[in-house]
Amino acid sequence: MKPVRTMLSLDEFGKELRKQSRSNLTRGKKNVSRKLYDSIGYETQEHPNSIEFSFNMLPYGDFVDKGVSGTQQRYNTPFKFTNKMPPREPILKWIKARRLNLRDDQGRFAKGGQKTLAFLIQRKLFTKGMKPTHFYSKPFDRLFKRMPQELLEAYQFDMRDFLTFARDNKRLNQDG
Repeated sequence: MKPVRTMLSLDEFGKELRKQSRSNLTRGKKNVSRKLYDSIGYETQEHPNSIEFSFNMLPYGDFVDKGVSGTQQRYNTPFKFTNKMPPREPILKWIKARRLNLRDDQGRFAKGGQKTLAFLIQRKLFTKGMKPTHFYSKPFDRLFKRMPQELLEAYQFDMRDFLTFARDNKRLNQDG
């Protein structure tokens, strides 16, 4: 049997996962401030009896990837709004970054401004939720299927469980 290129294989996996995740964020127009985009990373470490792989991103990346169920609209996600609306301040920052304003039927600026728009979006998120983007989970599943068989055989454990654990228990970068 050929020697296994463990670190190289996991490193290639991490680079491609980061690349595809970033591309999906951009393609899905979820990249306004670039904070989530810039926070996406991974680490690989090889120890004498084990290997370590962790995928990192800002904590709200899970909400963007898996979505959030609202009070009226349900998605297959562990996250949901039940009795508390999402915070208004991040929504207001998002509105300001995109330079959005309320307008009337003639295209003139409507009464209320950005705070009113933030409240309307906040209420919409509470009731309808946020649709999952799977910007990270779909590339993860695709890339796992392409994982070299020699790597899977060399470690005599279920690589899928290992990488799923790494995905679900990733180290969270608290910056930003």
